Amino acid sequence: MKIAIGCDHGGIVLKPVVEDVLKKNGIEVVDYGCYDENSVDYPDYALKVAEAVSQGQVDKGIILCGTGIGISIAANKVKGIRAAVCHDLFTAEMCARHNNANILSMGGRVVGKELAAKMVQTWLDTPFDGGRHCGRIDKITAIENKYFK
Repeated sequence: MKIAIGCDHGGIVLKPVVEDVLKKNGIEVVDYGCYDENSVDYPDYALKVAEAVSQGQVDKGIILCGTGIGISIAANKVKGIRAAVCHDLFTAEMCARHNNANILSMGGRVVGKELAAKMVQTWLDTPFDGGRHCGRIDKITAIENKYFK
């Protein structure tokens, strides 16, 4: 498996933790930046990760900013992306189980390092339930197809 990671200056605190979890799981990490705490614009990194996921260059993505909100909004502008902001183990599990989220988003100013590591592991370990949730994902895709020309 190959997972892209991208962050801004507010999320960089979680980046080494996320990379460590991925590598311990034998997952190849594709790092789209940023690489230090200098102020940058999160949409730039959201786009890089979201395009890599939507184009099939990677299997999934993880994005990080101060809250996880802004970077997820930007990533969700790319067709085929279901980026979910998570802040605890339950949301990390449910975004995989019910929403088949292909990008996990977290906030470096909201989530501690230990919790972030557990959330990544939970997201990785949780399969999509399918069933009734497939119809809901299909409806999301229909919305995309209507508005993404």
